[in-house]
Amino acid sequence: MTDFARTRALFELPEDIVYLDGNSLGPLPRAARERVSRVVSREWGQKLIRGWNEAGWMDLPDTVGNKIAKLIGAPEGTVVAGDSTSVNLHKALTGALSLAGQRKVVLSDTGNFPTDLYVAQMAIRALGKDHELKLVAPEDVAGAIDETVAVLMLTQIDYRTGRLHDMQALTAKARENGVVTIWDLAHSAGALPVDLAGANADFAVGCGYKYLNGGPGAPAFIYVKPGLGDRIDPVLAGWMGHEAPFAFDLAYRPAAGIQRMRVGTPPILSMAALDAALDAWDGITMDDVRARSIELSERFITEIESRCPDLTLASPRDPHRRGSQVSFAFPEGYAAMQACIAHGVIGDFRAPDIMRFGFTPLYIGMDDVIRATEAIGRVMREKLWDRAEYRTRAKVT
Repeated sequence: MTDFARTRALFELPEDIVYLDGNSLGPLPRAARERVSRVVSREWGQKLIRGWNEAGWMDLPDTVGNKIAKLIGAPEGTVVAGDSTSVNLHKALTGALSLAGQRKVVLSDTGNFPTDLYVAQMAIRALGKDHELKLVAPEDVAGAIDETVAVLMLTQIDYRTGRLHDMQALTAKARENGVVTIWDLAHSAGALPVDLAGANADFAVGCGYKYLNGGPGAPAFIYVKPGLGDRIDPVLAGWMGHEAPFAFDLAYRPAAGIQRMRVGTPPILSMAALDAALDAWDGITMDDVRARSIELSERFITEIESRCPDLTLASPRDPHRRGSQVSFAFPEGYAAMQACIAHGVIGDFRAPDIMRFGFTPLYIGMDDVIRATEAIGRVMREKLWDRAEYRTRAKVT
């Protein structure tokens, strides 16, 4: 059984705060702070440009990718880190459409994260081949998969409610109908067991700054199923995805396999932070993480519903149908969340009325759950949220 007391000690956590927002930004791993300091002073500072060869900078996208692969059920050599989730999704989608023949429909759902839909809308426009984005309700996805669909593009866990799509079943249905699959794992990687190889998924993308704790804007990742890498033709290309970057050819020749999904020069400082952060997962099983997150979130729901009758559960009640977050709806959700933060419990808000709380067992325990629910209970019971300063919207909610 995983020793979560040991993993908690790996993170910087303010003593007066209960941090329930790791589903949006993970806290600082102590190892990441030390690693970045070393890279800045000893590698960049002393080695200068020699760091690309002598400090292994050039290989970091693969090193980090292989660490992430272990957390998402992917074989070694099929995941590369870099760029943002949106950029990687653009590469995955255009690559997937290059495999889809004459089919024109990209199928997604109305619960998908908006940036995924924006990427699809503009990629379709740029391709100019009469593709269309079709959106259905999350519960209607399976019924909409048929022989007209080119690509199924879904986020496994709904960013607002935590609702969990059945990757295995939907990917199987897609495969039966000749549909290429793309999974966004932004709220999945590091939160629950993912088995991309077992599900036979074609592509996946995700970010490094939520449950993987890589820091604000940490590099994202992209997965391509073995055997597909040499067949795809993504629209976005760059020198790092060239067969021989330092040959400086004027014509693009794509690298083999997952390497063609690299584009620009890797951001070494943020990549090093993510690399160090991922070491926190050594010796941890995702089954243990999942079991503990369910235990924590179930207790949280019980306590909140007994203390806060004005809050309505917006997440699936069945813990096996949601990710590692719990969401409650409240008409004054923004103000209520600001009041919670002011009283020592950090979660976040998603329009129009969702208060989100994430449960990350690497550093959250049952004592935190009790402290948080007591504070939230007071905020709601005494209507501490009903103050002008809590209603003023910040740029980030």
